[in-house]
Amino acid sequence: MKLSKKNMLLVSFMLFSLFFGAGNLIFPPFLGQNAGAQTIPALLGFLLTAVVLPVLGVVVVARFDGLDRLGQQVSPRFGLIFAVLIYLSIGPGLGIPRAASVPFEMAVAPYLPDGASVSVWMAVYSFVFFFAALWLCLTPSKLVSRIGHVLTPALLLLLGFLFVNFLLRGSVHVAAPQQDYAAAPFFKGFSDGYQTMDALAALPFGIIVLQSVTAKGYDSGRKQFRVVGGSAVLAGILLLAVYMGLAYLGATVSAQYTNDIGRAQLIMVIIEALMGKVGMVLFGVVVGLACVPTAVALTSSAAAYFSELCRGKVSYKVFVIAICVFSAVVSNLGLDRIVAVAAPVLDIVYPPTLVLICVSLIIPKVHDFVSRGAALGALLTSVLCTLHTCGVKLPLVEALPLYDLGLSWLIPAAVFGLAASLLRSHARKAEKVFSKPNEEL
Repeated sequence: MKLSKKNMLLVSFMLFSLFFGAGNLIFPPFLGQNAGAQTIPALLGFLLTAVVLPVLGVVVVARFDGLDRLGQQVSPRFGLIFAVLIYLSIGPGLGIPRAASVPFEMAVAPYLPDGASVSVWMAVYSFVFFFAALWLCLTPSKLVSRIGHVLTPALLLLLGFLFVNFLLRGSVHVAAPQQDYAAAPFFKGFSDGYQTMDALAALPFGIIVLQSVTAKGYDSGRKQFRVVGGSAVLAGILLLAVYMGLAYLGATVSAQYTNDIGRAQLIMVIIEALMGKVGMVLFGVVVGLACVPTAVALTSSAAAYFSELCRGKVSYKVFVIAICVFSAVVSNLGLDRIVAVAAPVLDIVYPPTLVLICVSLIIPKVHDFVSRGAALGALLTSVLCTLHTCGVKLPLVEALPLYDLGLSWLIPAAVFGLAASLLRSHARKAEKVFSKPNEEL
Protein backbone atom coordinates (compact mmCIF):
# COMPACT_ATOMS: atom_id res chain seq x y z
CA MET A 1 0.00 0.00 0.00
CA LYS A 2 1.35 3.42 -0.97
CA LEU A 3 1.90 6.05 1.68
CA SER A 4 -1.06 8.42 1.78
CA LYS A 5 -0.65 12.02 2.90
CA LYS A 6 -4.28 12.01 3.95
CA ASN A 7 -3.77 9.00 6.20
CA MET A 8 -0.64 10.49 7.72
CA LEU A 9 -2.43 13.78 8.38
CA LEU A 10 -5.39 11.97 9.92
CA VAL A 11 -3.15 9.95 12.23
CA SER A 12 -1.17 13.06 13.20
CA PHE A 13 -4.44 14.87 14.06
CA MET A 14 -5.47 11.93 16.20
CA LEU A 15 -2.10 11.86 17.98
CA PHE A 16 -2.19 15.61 18.61
CA SER A 17 -5.66 15.34 20.11
CA LEU A 18 -4.55 12.45 22.32
CA PHE A 19 -1.59 14.46 23.61
CA PHE A 20 -3.38 17.76 23.97
CA GLY A 21 -5.33 17.23 27.16
CA ALA A 22 -5.70 18.82 30.57
CA GLY A 23 -2.08 19.58 31.42
CA ASN A 24 -1.36 20.90 27.96
CA LEU A 25 -3.93 23.64 28.45
CA ILE A 26 -3.07 24.81 31.95
CA PHE A 27 0.72 24.47 32.25
CA PRO A 28 2.07 26.57 29.30
CA PRO A 29 0.18 29.75 30.33
CA PHE A 30 1.24 29.21 33.94
CA LEU A 31 4.85 28.82 32.78
CA GLY A 32 4.67 32.06 30.80
CA GLN A 33 3.09 33.92 33.72
CA ASN A 34 5.79 32.76 36.16
CA ALA A 35 8.73 33.03 33.77
CA GLY A 36 7.79 36.50 32.49
CA ALA A 37 10.80 37.98 30.73
CA GLN A 38 12.50 34.56 30.80
CA THR A 39 9.65 32.81 28.97
CA ILE A 40 11.72 31.93 25.89
CA PRO A 41 14.45 29.87 27.66
CA ALA A 42 11.86 28.36 30.01
CA LEU A 43 9.67 27.42 27.04
CA LEU A 44 12.63 25.81 25.25
CA GLY A 45 13.19 23.52 28.23
CA PHE A 46 9.47 22.82 28.45
CA LEU A 47 9.28 21.93 24.77
CA LEU A 48 12.10 19.42 25.17
CA THR A 49 10.17 17.29 27.67
CA ALA A 50 6.66 18.14 26.46
CA VAL A 51 7.17 17.84 22.68
CA VAL A 52 10.52 16.37 21.60
CA LEU A 53 10.63 13.46 24.04
CA PRO A 54 6.95 12.49 23.52
CA VAL A 55 7.52 12.40 19.75
CA LEU A 56 10.60 10.23 20.27
CA GLY A 57 8.61 8.06 22.69
CA VAL A 58 6.00 7.30 20.02
CA VAL A 59 8.73 6.36 17.56
CA VAL A 60 10.51 4.13 20.11
CA VAL A 61 7.35 2.23 21.06
CA ALA A 62 6.49 1.74 17.39
CA ARG A 63 9.97 0.35 16.89
CA PHE A 64 9.79 -2.02 19.86
CA ASP A 65 6.13 -2.89 19.18
CA GLY A 66 5.04 -2.47 22.78
CA LEU A 67 5.61 -0.65 26.05
CA ASP A 68 6.49 -3.75 28.06
CA ARG A 69 9.14 -4.73 25.50
CA LEU A 70 10.79 -1.36 25.98
CA GLY A 71 11.02 -1.98 29.71
CA GLN A 72 12.26 -5.53 29.15
CA GLN A 73 15.56 -4.05 28.02
CA VAL A 74 16.28 -3.84 31.74
CA SER A 75 14.67 -7.13 32.77
CA PRO A 76 11.33 -8.93 32.28
CA ARG A 77 10.26 -8.15 35.85
CA PHE A 78 11.24 -4.50 35.51
CA GLY A 79 9.39 -4.36 32.17
CA LEU A 80 6.21 -5.57 33.86
CA ILE A 81 6.47 -3.21 36.84
CA PHE A 82 7.50 -0.34 34.58
CA ALA A 83 4.49 -0.81 32.29
CA VAL A 84 2.05 -1.16 35.19
CA LEU A 85 3.35 2.03 36.85
CA ILE A 86 3.13 3.95 33.59
CA TYR A 87 -0.47 2.87 32.95
CA LEU A 88 -1.49 3.61 36.54
CA SER A 89 0.22 7.03 36.50
CA ILE A 90 -1.26 8.29 33.26
CA GLY A 91 -4.46 6.33 33.81
CA PRO A 92 -6.83 6.08 36.78
CA GLY A 93 -4.26 7.25 39.32
CA LEU A 94 -3.53 10.71 37.90
CA GLY A 95 -3.97 11.38 34.19
CA ILE A 96 -7.61 10.45 33.65
CA PRO A 97 -9.00 12.17 36.79
CA ARG A 98 -7.05 15.32 35.89
CA ALA A 99 -8.50 15.26 32.38
CA ALA A 100 -11.96 15.37 33.95
CA SER A 101 -11.30 17.93 36.69
CA VAL A 102 -9.78 20.58 34.40
CA PRO A 103 -12.91 21.06 32.22
CA PHE A 104 -15.06 21.29 35.36
CA GLU A 105 -12.96 24.03 36.95
CA MET A 106 -12.70 25.95 33.70
CA ALA A 107 -16.05 25.47 32.01
CA VAL A 108 -18.55 24.54 34.74
CA ALA A 109 -17.52 25.94 38.13
CA PRO A 110 -17.47 29.63 36.99
CA TYR A 111 -21.14 29.41 35.99
CA LEU A 112 -22.53 27.75 39.10
CA PRO A 113 -25.20 29.82 40.87
CA ASP A 114 -24.35 31.49 44.16
CA GLY A 115 -24.66 29.13 47.09
CA ALA A 116 -24.48 26.03 44.90
CA SER A 117 -22.59 23.06 46.31
CA VAL A 118 -19.44 22.63 44.20
CA SER A 119 -18.94 19.07 45.42
CA VAL A 120 -22.45 18.05 44.38
CA TRP A 121 -22.09 19.61 40.95
CA MET A 122 -18.66 17.99 40.56
CA ALA A 123 -20.16 14.60 41.32
CA VAL A 124 -22.88 15.12 38.72
CA TYR A 125 -20.39 16.40 36.16
CA SER A 126 -17.95 13.53 36.71
CA PHE A 127 -20.80 11.06 36.19
CA VAL A 128 -21.71 12.65 32.84
CA PHE A 129 -18.07 12.98 31.76
CA PHE A 130 -17.15 9.37 32.47
CA PHE A 131 -20.41 8.03 31.09
CA ALA A 132 -19.46 9.66 27.76
CA ALA A 133 -15.91 8.31 28.09
CA LEU A 134 -17.30 4.84 28.79
CA TRP A 135 -19.49 4.94 25.69
CA LEU A 136 -16.58 5.98 23.49
CA CYS A 137 -14.25 3.36 24.99
CA LEU A 138 -16.70 0.54 24.33
CA THR A 139 -16.54 1.32 20.60
CA PRO A 140 -12.74 1.74 20.16
CA SER A 141 -12.81 0.96 16.46
CA LYS A 142 -14.49 4.33 15.81
CA LEU A 143 -12.16 6.30 18.04
CA VAL A 144 -9.65 7.26 15.34
CA SER A 145 -12.24 8.51 12.86
CA ARG A 146 -14.11 10.47 15.52
CA ILE A 147 -10.97 12.19 16.74
CA GLY A 148 -9.22 12.65 13.42
CA HIS A 149 -12.17 13.86 11.37
CA VAL A 150 -14.10 15.97 13.88
CA LEU A 151 -12.56 16.74 17.25
CA THR A 152 -9.01 17.78 16.30
CA PRO A 153 -9.89 20.17 13.44
CA ALA A 154 -12.56 21.79 15.63
CA LEU A 155 -10.08 22.13 18.49
CA LEU A 156 -7.42 23.73 16.27
CA LEU A 157 -9.93 26.17 14.77
CA LEU A 158 -11.13 27.29 18.19
CA LEU A 159 -7.58 27.72 19.52
CA GLY A 160 -6.58 29.64 16.41
CA PHE A 161 -9.56 31.94 16.83
CA LEU A 162 -8.62 32.64 20.45
CA PHE A 163 -4.99 33.40 19.58
CA VAL A 164 -5.90 35.76 16.74
CA ASN A 165 -8.39 37.52 18.97
CA PHE A 166 -5.71 37.98 21.62
CA LEU A 167 -3.20 39.39 19.15
CA LEU A 168 -5.77 41.93 17.97
CA ARG A 169 -7.06 42.98 21.40
CA GLY A 170 -4.54 41.91 24.04
CA SER A 171 -2.19 44.26 25.87
CA VAL A 172 1.35 43.22 26.84
CA HIS A 173 2.58 43.48 30.45
CA VAL A 174 5.67 41.31 30.87
CA ALA A 175 7.17 41.14 34.37
CA ALA A 176 10.41 39.85 35.81
CA PRO A 177 10.62 36.07 36.31
CA GLN A 178 9.44 34.59 39.59
CA GLN A 179 10.92 31.88 41.80
CA ASP A 180 13.19 29.34 40.10
CA TYR A 181 12.59 30.80 36.64
CA ALA A 182 14.96 33.66 37.47
CA ALA A 183 17.94 31.42 38.31
CA ALA A 184 17.61 28.59 35.77
CA PRO A 185 14.62 29.15 33.44
CA PHE A 186 15.57 26.45 30.92
CA PHE A 187 15.92 23.68 33.51
CA LYS A 188 12.84 24.81 35.40
CA GLY A 189 10.88 24.62 32.15
CA PHE A 190 12.42 21.19 31.51
CA SER A 191 11.07 19.83 34.81
CA ASP A 192 7.72 21.60 34.29
CA GLY A 193 7.30 19.56 31.12
CA TYR A 194 6.95 16.47 33.32
CA GLN A 195 3.53 17.70 34.42
CA THR A 196 2.05 17.27 30.95
CA MET A 197 2.75 13.51 31.32
CA ASP A 198 3.20 13.39 27.54
CA ALA A 199 6.48 11.48 27.55
CA LEU A 200 4.73 8.80 29.63
CA ALA A 201 1.53 8.96 27.59
CA ALA A 202 3.58 8.64 24.39
CA LEU A 203 4.27 5.02 25.25
CA PRO A 204 0.67 3.73 25.19
CA PHE A 205 -0.31 6.31 22.56
CA GLY A 206 2.41 4.90 20.32
CA ILE A 207 0.69 1.52 20.50
CA ILE A 208 -2.67 3.10 19.57
CA VAL A 209 -1.10 4.86 16.59
CA LEU A 210 0.65 1.68 15.47
CA GLN A 211 -2.61 -0.26 15.64
CA SER A 212 -4.49 2.40 13.66
CA VAL A 213 -1.75 2.46 11.01
CA THR A 214 -1.90 -1.33 10.72
CA ALA A 215 -5.69 -1.17 10.40
CA LYS A 216 -5.30 1.20 7.45
CA GLY A 217 -3.38 -1.47 5.55
CA TYR A 218 0.24 -0.64 6.32
CA ASP A 219 1.46 -4.11 7.25
CA SER A 220 5.10 -3.57 6.28
CA GLY A 221 7.38 -2.72 9.20
CA ARG A 222 9.23 -0.08 7.19
CA LYS A 223 6.06 1.66 6.03
CA GLN A 224 4.56 1.49 9.52
CA PHE A 225 7.64 3.15 10.93
CA ARG A 226 7.54 5.88 8.28
CA VAL A 227 3.85 6.64 8.84
CA VAL A 228 4.15 6.59 12.63
CA GLY A 229 7.33 8.69 12.56
CA GLY A 230 5.90 11.22 10.12
CA SER A 231 2.63 11.48 12.05
CA ALA A 232 4.51 11.96 15.34
CA VAL A 233 6.59 14.78 13.85
CA LEU A 234 3.49 16.55 12.46
CA ALA A 235 1.71 16.19 15.80
CA GLY A 236 4.80 17.58 17.52
CA ILE A 237 4.76 20.63 15.24
CA LEU A 238 1.12 21.29 16.12
CA LEU A 239 1.90 20.95 19.83
CA LEU A 240 4.86 23.29 19.44
CA ALA A 241 2.71 26.00 17.85
CA VAL A 242 -0.04 25.72 20.45
CA TYR A 243 2.38 25.71 23.40
CA MET A 244 4.12 28.82 22.10
CA GLY A 245 0.79 30.60 21.82
CA LEU A 246 -0.38 29.57 25.28
CA ALA A 247 2.94 30.51 26.91
CA TYR A 248 2.78 33.89 25.17
CA LEU A 249 -0.69 34.45 26.62
CA GLY A 250 0.69 33.84 30.11
CA ALA A 251 3.82 35.95 29.64
CA THR A 252 1.94 39.01 28.42
CA VAL A 253 -0.12 39.18 31.64
CA SER A 254 2.70 38.21 34.00
CA ALA A 255 2.80 41.72 35.49
CA GLN A 256 -0.89 41.58 36.39
CA TYR A 257 -0.96 38.43 38.54
CA THR A 258 1.21 36.82 41.19
CA ASN A 259 2.20 33.17 41.31
CA ASP A 260 -0.57 32.59 43.87
CA ILE A 261 -3.17 32.42 41.12
CA GLY A 262 -4.28 28.89 40.21
CA ARG A 263 -3.37 27.28 36.91
CA ALA A 264 -6.94 26.87 35.71
CA GLN A 265 -7.94 30.28 37.06
CA LEU A 266 -5.13 32.01 35.17
CA ILE A 267 -6.19 30.89 31.71
CA MET A 268 -9.83 31.68 32.48
CA VAL A 269 -9.14 35.27 33.61
CA ILE A 270 -7.08 35.80 30.46
CA ILE A 271 -9.94 34.62 28.27
CA GLU A 272 -12.52 36.62 30.21
CA ALA A 273 -10.44 39.79 29.91
CA LEU A 274 -10.14 39.26 26.16
CA MET A 275 -13.56 38.04 25.14
CA GLY A 276 -15.87 38.31 28.14
CA LYS A 277 -18.39 35.66 29.06
CA VAL A 278 -18.84 34.58 25.45
CA GLY A 279 -15.15 33.81 25.23
CA MET A 280 -15.30 31.78 28.43
CA VAL A 281 -18.10 29.67 26.98
CA LEU A 282 -16.14 29.19 23.77
CA PHE A 283 -13.06 28.20 25.70
CA GLY A 284 -15.16 25.75 27.69
CA VAL A 285 -15.86 24.01 24.40
CA VAL A 286 -12.13 23.96 23.67
CA VAL A 287 -11.39 22.42 27.04
CA GLY A 288 -14.01 19.73 26.54
CA LEU A 289 -12.70 18.88 23.08
CA ALA A 290 -9.16 18.68 24.42
CA CYS A 291 -9.78 16.55 27.48
CA VAL A 292 -12.40 14.00 26.41
CA PRO A 293 -10.26 12.31 23.70
CA THR A 294 -7.29 12.14 26.07
CA ALA A 295 -9.38 10.52 28.82
CA VAL A 296 -10.86 8.06 26.34
CA ALA A 297 -7.49 7.10 24.89
CA LEU A 298 -5.91 6.63 28.32
CA THR A 299 -8.87 4.59 29.55
CA SER A 300 -9.02 2.32 26.51
CA SER A 301 -5.25 1.74 26.38
CA ALA A 302 -5.02 0.99 30.12
CA ALA A 303 -8.03 -1.34 29.97
CA ALA A 304 -6.61 -3.19 26.95
CA TYR A 305 -3.23 -3.61 28.65
CA PHE A 306 -4.59 -4.90 31.96
CA SER A 307 -7.00 -7.24 30.18
CA GLU A 308 -4.10 -8.67 28.19
CA LEU A 309 -2.04 -8.88 31.38
CA CYS A 310 -4.81 -11.01 32.92
CA ARG A 311 -4.78 -13.18 29.77
CA GLY A 312 -8.44 -12.43 29.10
CA LYS A 313 -9.70 -13.67 32.48
CA VAL A 314 -11.00 -10.15 33.10
CA SER A 315 -12.52 -8.61 30.00
CA TYR A 316 -11.70 -5.27 28.43
CA LYS A 317 -15.20 -3.94 29.22
CA VAL A 318 -14.86 -4.79 32.91
CA PHE A 319 -11.58 -2.88 33.13
CA VAL A 320 -13.08 0.08 31.26
CA ILE A 321 -15.96 0.27 33.74
CA ALA A 322 -13.63 -0.13 36.73
CA ILE A 323 -11.23 2.57 35.48
CA CYS A 324 -14.06 5.01 34.73
CA VAL A 325 -15.64 4.52 38.17
CA PHE A 326 -12.33 4.84 40.02
CA SER A 327 -11.29 7.89 37.97
CA ALA A 328 -14.64 9.56 38.62
CA VAL A 329 -14.08 9.19 42.36
CA VAL A 330 -10.52 10.54 42.22
CA SER A 331 -11.52 13.47 40.00
CA ASN A 332 -13.71 14.76 42.82
CA LEU A 333 -10.57 15.56 44.82
CA GLY A 334 -10.08 18.64 42.66
CA LEU A 335 -7.38 19.80 40.26
CA ASP A 336 -4.95 21.25 42.82
CA ARG A 337 -4.87 18.08 44.91
CA ILE A 338 -4.40 15.88 41.85
CA VAL A 339 -1.51 18.06 40.61
CA ALA A 340 0.06 18.01 44.09
CA VAL A 341 -0.07 14.20 44.19
CA ALA A 342 1.16 13.89 40.60
CA ALA A 343 4.35 15.92 41.14
CA PRO A 344 6.33 13.43 43.30
CA VAL A 345 5.07 10.43 41.32
CA LEU A 346 6.21 11.99 38.05
CA ASP A 347 9.55 12.98 39.58
CA ILE A 348 10.17 9.27 40.23
CA VAL A 349 8.78 7.76 37.05
CA TYR A 350 10.01 10.28 34.48
CA PRO A 351 13.85 9.94 34.77
CA PRO A 352 14.06 6.17 34.06
CA THR A 353 11.51 6.62 31.28
CA LEU A 354 13.57 9.33 29.63
CA VAL A 355 16.70 7.20 30.00
CA LEU A 356 15.08 4.21 28.28
CA ILE A 357 13.79 6.36 25.42
CA CYS A 358 17.17 8.03 24.86
CA VAL A 359 19.20 4.81 25.13
CA SER A 360 16.84 3.06 22.69
CA LEU A 361 17.31 5.82 20.14
CA ILE A 362 20.98 6.65 20.53
CA ILE A 363 22.41 3.16 21.00
CA PRO A 364 19.60 0.76 20.03
CA LYS A 365 21.81 -2.33 19.92
CA VAL A 366 23.35 -1.78 23.34
CA HIS A 367 23.39 -4.75 25.71
CA ASP A 368 20.64 -5.02 28.33
CA PHE A 369 23.28 -4.51 31.02
CA VAL A 370 23.75 -0.88 29.96
CA SER A 371 20.02 -0.12 29.85
CA ARG A 372 19.59 -1.83 33.19
CA GLY A 373 22.40 0.13 34.83
CA ALA A 374 21.36 3.51 33.41
CA ALA A 375 17.69 3.06 34.32
CA LEU A 376 18.61 1.84 37.80
CA GLY A 377 20.87 4.84 38.40
CA ALA A 378 18.16 7.27 37.32
CA LEU A 379 15.48 5.48 39.35
CA LEU A 380 17.49 5.32 42.59
CA THR A 381 18.46 8.98 42.35
CA SER A 382 14.94 10.15 41.57
CA VAL A 383 13.54 8.17 44.51
CA LEU A 384 16.08 9.65 46.93
CA CYS A 385 15.54 13.21 45.65
CA THR A 386 11.77 12.86 45.83
CA LEU A 387 11.93 11.55 49.40
CA HIS A 388 14.17 14.48 50.31
CA THR A 389 11.75 16.95 48.73
CA CYS A 390 8.80 15.38 50.56
CA GLY A 391 10.42 15.86 53.98
CA VAL A 392 12.65 12.82 54.48
CA LYS A 393 15.89 14.70 55.00
CA LEU A 394 18.84 13.11 53.20
CA PRO A 395 21.77 15.56 53.43
CA LEU A 396 23.87 13.88 50.74
CA VAL A 397 21.14 14.38 48.14
CA GLU A 398 21.70 18.12 47.87
CA ALA A 399 25.39 17.48 47.19
CA LEU A 400 24.59 15.60 43.98
CA PRO A 401 25.68 17.33 40.76
CA LEU A 402 22.89 19.23 38.99
CA TYR A 403 20.58 18.91 42.02
CA ASP A 404 19.67 22.61 41.92
CA LEU A 405 18.69 22.22 38.26
CA GLY A 406 16.42 19.23 38.89
CA LEU A 407 18.67 16.92 36.87
CA SER A 408 20.50 15.11 39.68
CA TRP A 409 19.56 11.77 38.08
CA LEU A 410 21.49 12.48 34.87
CA ILE A 411 25.07 11.78 36.00
CA PRO A 412 24.17 8.70 38.13
CA ALA A 413 22.36 7.26 35.10
CA ALA A 414 25.48 7.77 32.97
CA VAL A 415 27.81 6.40 35.67
CA PHE A 416 25.66 3.30 36.31
CA GLY A 417 25.33 2.68 32.57
CA LEU A 418 29.09 2.99 32.06
CA ALA A 419 29.77 0.70 35.03
CA ALA A 420 27.37 -1.89 33.62
CA SER A 421 29.11 -1.67 30.25
CA LEU A 422 32.53 -2.23 31.88
CA LEU A 423 31.21 -5.18 33.89
CA ARG A 424 29.77 -6.68 30.74
CA SER A 425 33.07 -6.22 28.92
CA HIS A 426 34.98 -7.79 31.82
CA ALA A 427 32.56 -10.73 31.95
CA ARG A 428 33.02 -11.38 28.21
CA LYS A 429 36.80 -11.38 28.58
CA ALA A 430 36.53 -13.81 31.50
CA GLU A 431 34.32 -16.10 29.40
CA LYS A 432 36.93 -16.16 26.64
CA VAL A 433 39.74 -16.94 29.09
CA PHE A 434 37.91 -19.85 30.68
CA SER A 435 36.67 -21.17 27.35
CA LYS A 436 40.19 -21.55 25.85
CA PRO A 437 41.19 -24.69 27.80
CA ASN A 438 37.95 -26.34 26.81
CA GLU A 439 38.52 -25.47 23.18
CA GLU A 440 42.05 -27.01 23.30
CA LEU A 441 40.67 -30.19 24.79
